[in-house]
Amino acid sequence: MTIARGVYTRQEILSQPEAWRAALEVLNAGRQAVLDLPAGNFDQIVFTGCGSTYYLALAAASLTQALSGLPARAFPASELWLYPRSSYTPGKTLLVAVSRSGETTETLRACQAFLSDRRGTLLTLSCYGDMPLAKLGALNLVLPSGQEQSVAQTRAFSTLYLGTVALACLWAGRLDLFDSLNCLPDAGQHILNTYASLAAELGCDSSLDRFYWLGSGPRQGLACELSLKMKEMSLTHSEPFHFMEFRHGPKSMVTSQALVIGLRSTLNGPQESAVLQDVQALGGRILDLAETGLDVLPQGSARTVQFASGLDEAARNVLYLPVGQLIAFERSLFKGLDPDRPTNLDTVVKLL
Repeated sequence: MTIARGVYTRQEILSQPEAWRAALEVLNAGRQAVLDLPAGNFDQIVFTGCGSTYYLALAAASLTQALSGLPARAFPASELWLYPRSSYTPGKTLLVAVSRSGETTETLRACQAFLSDRRGTLLTLSCYGDMPLAKLGALNLVLPSGQEQSVAQTRAFSTLYLGTVALACLWAGRLDLFDSLNCLPDAGQHILNTYASLAAELGCDSSLDRFYWLGSGPRQGLACELSLKMKEMSLTHSEPFHFMEFRHGPKSMVTSQALVIGLRSTLNGPQESAVLQDVQALGGRILDLAETGLDVLPQGSARTVQFASGLDEAARNVLYLPVGQLIAFERSLFKGLDPDRPTNLDTVVKLL
């Protein structure tokens, strides 16, 4: 039987609210185990992963430091494995290793070297409890609702990212934020119901030939991930940038065929909005993803996605992901590709 192109990826994107709900049940059940591993006992927190989960690590480290005040950084697992002296600083480290499969070679080797060198304590996040990574940590959090059949991560990424948001809330002593995460599944479903057609329209727009994803602070790693989704699924020119950095050279690439997607915050919304309006003035098109829309929208070139979640900014960042994932998915189908099986990629990278 022939399976339609993209059937797995579509289902994995659209089922994310259900996956988040199931993951939050696991995270709530493991709340005390996380609190029993206080991050304040460590000199630094290091997040690591490969590919998508490295970008997840970037987002997690930024949010964790912002909420808890503890030093937090992110590295690809290969850097921790091959270049530990330039990655770790002196002192006791809490290493948080994230992997969808739990069997990526670089991640396993980085964790094994970390433990062998007695650098600190390991916590793992993965989707498969019977894989090697889920047996290595002092605490191993397994979120099976993130499991996927497709190669490019969508549901796994957002579910594992939600796990790191929960960790940050607990380590910061923000139980109010932790409890508010239970509102995310309904908010995510609202976004999918309301904006799936907009994502399809943009993904199938043949006049667009380049996509730029802008995100700063905890959203920079998410911008990197959404840019990767566009590359993996649709083989389209796509790049991520910090919001304000886009003015420092990259804006030279803006044309009427460019779509600039802003993962806009509330805290620094006016400054980020000004960057998007600069893009409009140069003839580019924008998509504004935010809790609320832009205050001023020149006619014709701007589209908006408004979350209207009512959640604190630190708790709602996962909501930036579904629409961006859908744009990449729809563009892949539009170009005659199969988003379930991206070109040249494997589900798990294993080294000899």
